[in-house]
Amino acid sequence: MGEAEAKHAADTLAVGAMSLAASRVALKKAKDDDVKEFAQFEVAEQETIADVLKAMRDQTVAASGQVQPPSEPEVTGQLDPKGKAMLEKLEGAKAGSAFDREYVKGQIEGHQALLKIQDAYLATGKDRENLGVAKLARGQIKEHLVLLAGIDKDLKD
Repeated sequence: MGEAEAKHAADTLAVGAMSLAASRVALKKAKDDDVKEFAQFEVAEQETIADVLKAMRDQTVAASGQVQPPSEPEVTGQLDPKGKAMLEKLEGAKAGSAFDREYVKGQIEGHQALLKIQDAYLATGKDRENLGVAKLARGQIKEHLVLLAGIDKDLKD
């Protein structure tokens, strides 16, 4: 894996780890049905992308059709200080509408960051597999931003 591909994978995994960690918390604390559903989608998606990128980075990992989700220590180990602070805030928050709004706000910010990472790699990347992953990720991220905007609007109404 080249330098650009390694950076793309590392950046995607770092921001994705925050989204995954927050969504795992939301599965337990979210009250709004749309927020709960989004958190379920996000957990499945982030676990899958983490598995795909890990397998692409480490050729010693045996190929498998089964998703091997990252463990909690793997996820939290990838969080930067801002991500750790956000996760602590969500974990300490009471379940309810304030939690739901904070979670959705964080997901919007995280998905905007993920979109920038994909766009940056797509503008300069050369590796066919990594370009394919970035294209697929970009499409999902754009869809999620539309979903999140709708959920955010409903939570504010």
